[in-house]
Amino acid sequence: MYQEDYKRWMEADLEDPDLNPELAKIEGNDDEIKERFAVALKFGTAGLRGVLGAGTNRMNIYVVRQATQGLANWVKTQGGTQTVAISYDSRIKSDIFAKNAAGVLAANGINVRIYDALMPVPALSFATRYYNCNAGVMVTASHNPAKYNGYKAYGPDGCQMTDDAAAIVYDEIQKTDVLTGAKYMSFAEGVEKGLIRFVGDDCKRALYDAIESRQVRPGLCRTAGLKLVYSPLNGSGLIPVTQVLKDIGITDITIVPDQEYPNGYFTTCSYPNPEIFAALEQGLKLAEETGADLMLATDPDADRVGIAMKCPDGSYELVSGNEVGVLLLDYICAGRIEKGTMPEKAVAVKSIVSTPLADAVAEHYGVELRSVLTGFKWIGDQIAQLEEAGEVDRFIFGFEESYGYLAGPYVRDKDAVIGSMLICEMAAYYRSIGSSLKQRMEEIYAQYGRYLNKVDSFEFPGLSGMDKMAGIMQNLRENPLTEVAGYKVVSVTDYTKPEETGLPSANVLIYRLDNGATVIVRPSGTEPKIKIYYTTLGKDLAEAQAEKDKLAEALAPIMA
Repeated sequence: MYQEDYKRWMEADLEDPDLNPELAKIEGNDDEIKERFAVALKFGTAGLRGVLGAGTNRMNIYVVRQATQGLANWVKTQGGTQTVAISYDSRIKSDIFAKNAAGVLAANGINVRIYDALMPVPALSFATRYYNCNAGVMVTASHNPAKYNGYKAYGPDGCQMTDDAAAIVYDEIQKTDVLTGAKYMSFAEGVEKGLIRFVGDDCKRALYDAIESRQVRPGLCRTAGLKLVYSPLNGSGLIPVTQVLKDIGITDITIVPDQEYPNGYFTTCSYPNPEIFAALEQGLKLAEETGADLMLATDPDADRVGIAMKCPDGSYELVSGNEVGVLLLDYICAGRIEKGTMPEKAVAVKSIVSTPLADAVAEHYGVELRSVLTGFKWIGDQIAQLEEAGEVDRFIFGFEESYGYLAGPYVRDKDAVIGSMLICEMAAYYRSIGSSLKQRMEEIYAQYGRYLNKVDSFEFPGLSGMDKMAGIMQNLRENPLTEVAGYKVVSVTDYTKPEETGLPSANVLIYRLDNGATVIVRPSGTEPKIKIYYTTLGKDLAEAQAEKDKLAEALAPIMA
């Protein structure tokens, strides 16, 4: 079957000139043809994500058009404004895919609101809500390497599409021939007919105003003299992040020169992910040279932000997503109580794989902390439930350990723009009282205990990777762990059992050990990886790390 599909693509008059040479190059190579044509990229709640190239198992204009036709078929059943918002980041062909998606929607009689230049995930979520759209599309592969791109679909609430809607879209995609099944008109024709319009300056300004209204201590940054180094990692964060920071009074910003402007090849780091050291290396060097108080980096679609903080001895320390989440939760709670802006019955939300230290902090401030499944849409879902009950103002903060933060209900996805603003405000505040982020983090550990949170990832590449991952998870369920590294397993929570967890089904196992540690095992939703999350407690960092190492050594053979 895949050979027939390959032949059909070879004989087709393809519009993208990059695809023909690739198809010609793999002629006669069964493995390469099979890899591109034996399966199709599956559309799920995270949309599509894959390597750029020719074939049904690759990201190209035909796969994008097919997915958009599936989305259009669903939108046409939804009533409402019959409008879809579109944004895109700096990845290779992101703008082309965005315009192709717009062309398919326009050909289906659906109105499009598209940004006139690259803008991040929160801007897409905001525009979807601002224009009362039926759906939104964000062309991005988040922080994957340069050879990837992707297509994320959003519902009318600006949250990533629900499982039910995604299943309908997937069914419609299945009915659409990948090369010829999508209706299509050129972007120019869509603009001429008035079906495709650009997002207005009013919408952009409204987003910045919504973010800036969430300052905890308004006006503080104008006088605090914070010195910042910032890297957009060649992505979409440059304009929105610097705009908001300048608006609130942070003007001493040094941008990392090689990472300033959009560049989908990400030539300075193979993996443009603010979670990893290599991506922050150039920024750290610049921070040391300039003596900056703080170094920030946002990923290509600017929904995640990573930081390095200056320590009292002048060195710089990378801060984990869990630690930033806890610092922000602590800062927002203390600041809003001090300013009298804390809502009654305040609610914060985190993912189940994020640090239990956040629970202790929330309890200290009398804030309800809800734990939800991994994936920011579940945090968005909690905001939606509060909104339905007319209590949306109760939501003060949401975070997940993978560097995603949100403070406010104006969007329904993680937002590195507000994350950057609040991190800078928090750093400026501690600087103004003669303290620092590092000092505050140590105070939190002294108060609640020395928690350590670490994640190990195990990759399973190739077509057999998913089967191996499924086998490992099945084995863990059929042969439950009773001890890890000599510590007894006191409880196992299996998130495929909603009747036990009260949450939707998810492929996650949580083990609690008799030494107070927790171990969480879950396959990634977007990459061929199994992740193991460790939380250990010690009297100091060295003891907590030794505990983690012991657990990791015991579990490594299971992943072999």
